[in-house]
Amino acid sequence: MLSWNEPAQSAARERPSEPSPRLAEVPAATAAPAASPAQGRVRAEDKRIINGHTDVNQLVPLKYKWAWDKYLSACANHWMPQEVNMARDIALWKDPRGLTEDERRVVKRNLGFFVTADSLAANNIVLGTYRHITAPECRQFLLRQAFEEAIHTHAYQYIVESLGLDEAEIFNAYNEIPSIRAKDEFLIPFIDTLTDPSFRTGTLEADQALLRSLIVFACLMEGLFFYVGFTQILALGRQNKMTGAAEQYQYILRDESMHCNFGIDLINQIKLENPRLWSPQFRTEMRDLFAQAVELEYRYAEDTMPTGVLGLNAPMFKAYLRYIANRRCHQIGIDPLFDGGDNPFPWMSEMIDLKKERNFFETRVIEYQTGGALNWE
Repeated sequence: MLSWNEPAQSAARERPSEPSPRLAEVPAATAAPAASPAQGRVRAEDKRIINGHTDVNQLVPLKYKWAWDKYLSACANHWMPQEVNMARDIALWKDPRGLTEDERRVVKRNLGFFVTADSLAANNIVLGTYRHITAPECRQFLLRQAFEEAIHTHAYQYIVESLGLDEAEIFNAYNEIPSIRAKDEFLIPFIDTLTDPSFRTGTLEADQALLRSLIVFACLMEGLFFYVGFTQILALGRQNKMTGAAEQYQYILRDESMHCNFGIDLINQIKLENPRLWSPQFRTEMRDLFAQAVELEYRYAEDTMPTGVLGLNAPMFKAYLRYIANRRCHQIGIDPLFDGGDNPFPWMSEMIDLKKERNFFETRVIEYQTGGALNWE
């Protein structure tokens, strides 16, 4: 918790009836307390991602410049949903012949998953992860990430409202659609671990629990569970359908790619600073979680497109999910899970990797970032 100077503490004791603004009122964090004057100034070499003992309120000197650079890039890539024109989407959706029933199912299932997925991600950051990270430059990115998750939820709500969909049906899909519910039930225990007010890092077991949750959210939720949905809606956009929704999904894909990359950097830095956490047993457990996640996302693909649509089919997604899973394993130092693993959707890589100032779908004329060139890294 923050350490306050003596006069402030004395004043607080003299006014016991007044509520105190101390940060200690928030569920206790495992972050180190603020440095007292006796501790001297913060040195970059003393900082740690977890279990640090430097003042979490002092951003500089920077140790993890990669985190600060990603924060700046995220700020430069700012956008808002209402900037996107949805008129063509609305007309297409209202036209009985505008979309097939299979295409409408894809859109509704997509929104049913995503409208609550980003809320889960935001809650995990704000109520969990943030409390246990002791490097302020990493916390700075997490704050920006939480804001972007709110923008994404706003975007899905904007699409639902624009199309006149049944809000109760879409927003409650994570309780009513088994393929969506299964993914959320996979994630929720890892949220509960970090948001438990009694959870503290500092032991091998607790530190591995934190690392496990970080891997699940960076590599499996944002790095795997989102990709069937992204591919489906962007495939619609490539066929000049639902271009407003597809534009927003493209921006979200760009944001989530950065979230995933930040999470992977965070994971690898924790491994570097705490090598005992990365035991053979732990790596085996991670491989099992990856395999479970691939199977859950494939079931979701089968549910959203029981027959072929948009030139896509569920078996193509099995190959794609294996390709992504192998990539995520490689990024955090785990042996690949699957043989082969070619990418059946190379155009998705182009969308992720291409740095462009004009939007792919050209549904608006203004640039969607506040400055600089698009940065996906």
